[in-house]
Amino acid sequence: MNKQARANGGIKATYFRNVLERFTAHKLAVAGLIILLVEIVLVLVLPPLLHLDPYTSDPVAFGAPPSAEHVLGTDDVGRDLLARLVYGGRVSLLVGLFSTFISLILGVPLGLIAGFYRKLPEIIIMRVADIFMSFPAMILVLVLVAVVGPSVWSVTLVIGVMGWPQFARLIYGNVLSVREKEYVESARAIGTKNLDIIIKYVLPNTFTPVLIAMTFRTAQAIIMESSLSFLGMGVQPPQASWGNMMYDAQSITVLSTRPWMWVPPGICLILTVLSINFFGDGVRDALDPKMKI
Repeated sequence: MNKQARANGGIKATYFRNVLERFTAHKLAVAGLIILLVEIVLVLVLPPLLHLDPYTSDPVAFGAPPSAEHVLGTDDVGRDLLARLVYGGRVSLLVGLFSTFISLILGVPLGLIAGFYRKLPEIIIMRVADIFMSFPAMILVLVLVAVVGPSVWSVTLVIGVMGWPQFARLIYGNVLSVREKEYVESARAIGTKNLDIIIKYVLPNTFTPVLIAMTFRTAQAIIMESSLSFLGMGVQPPQASWGNMMYDAQSITVLSTRPWMWVPPGICLILTVLSINFFGDGVRDALDPKMKI
């Protein structure tokens, strides 16, 4: 028994070592992970460290360019743009991560039920998913946000609810193939309950694509939140997000003469989304046993 346990432990250690080696061989994925970790540390550490205040206005610096006192300048009402950039990063990352988590906890169980039990649950769940996916996502999100009222949590909830069909359909397709495998049939033959089969055999063998999809969904959620905030239907001032920081760029005057007001959040947004996508590519390649180092 001890020998078998050691053998299983050795197999797992070898598998995770191979996954890690394949991931580290993906240079863009590693760079993306480093950038994301640095961003997370900065948005958490800089506010208390530098005593950043994203709400208080400087009465003598309305729309001021970068200076020693305001490193990234100020906006039209004198608020420090470095402070708003950091706090905006908190909000944008929070919306991306939490909305993806909401999509996950809604979509995965529904996809498992539809794929494993088939028949009526499959018809109802998959048809509802089709209905959700048949509407233009941005228009539907705009309508729902307008109904419940724009705020950080309403935007997070709406984006999360709108994203569940992606996870449901992904895991549904994998469950359809896994449920016919020999080990699942063997578990049924010895009287294992359906819930135990789903948890012990089906879910572990269908969840890897979901992990990969989570990274790309997070990037999509950040873009969607920024788009909503840019349109004035997302995170509302005075609370900062990268999207509503770029809202002022709709003005030709700001766009052409005050680049410090919209270029930094634009760069942060692009860098974050690219980093998440590169990280997702690296995870996908690392978990694919066909990939060679």
